[in-house]
Amino acid sequence: MAQRPYVIDMMISAKQIAARVEELSQDIQDEFSDTEKLVVVGLLRGSFVFIADVVRELDLPVEVDFLEASSYGDGTESSREVRILKDLRGEIAGRDVLVVEDIVDTGFTLKHVVGLLKARSPRKLKTIALLDKPSRREVDISADWTGFEIPDEFVVGYGIDFAQRDRNLPHIGKVRFLDEG
Repeated sequence: MAQRPYVIDMMISAKQIAARVEELSQDIQDEFSDTEKLVVVGLLRGSFVFIADVVRELDLPVEVDFLEASSYGDGTESSREVRILKDLRGEIAGRDVLVVEDIVDTGFTLKHVVGLLKARSPRKLKTIALLDKPSRREVDISADWTGFEIPDEFVVGYGIDFAQRDRNLPHIGKVRFLDEG
């Protein structure tokens, strides 16, 4: 199947993202100032750029682990069925955990992952999302920290993809399909 033609309109610049990551990292550092080691759990694949930037800003002992959950496939709409494709390698019982998500849309993925991780008895569990689309929320959940609240637009860049494209953009852009007039 051929890819629909589209262009990407700038929404959030690389400079805006960098400034916000710095602010958020300070809040995280304050929250976890007493930690022995913070386990930073990145939700693959969309969060990989965000998680890298956040952990570089933290002046804390950090361990990084990844969990891959999917509810999108190659489409632009959530299927609402969350599948765990890759689980954590390490144990989190009794440990401080920060879950890093790229975008909270319907909320199904974050709610599923938080429930899964809480069942493993971490000492403290907090969440951060680069982007939040509250107008799309279908379940009662929000991240403890949010980078940017955005309208109901399909976005790419800074790790977020459309059918495995555009993750490498240094900014967040809105996808505009050319066949929609």
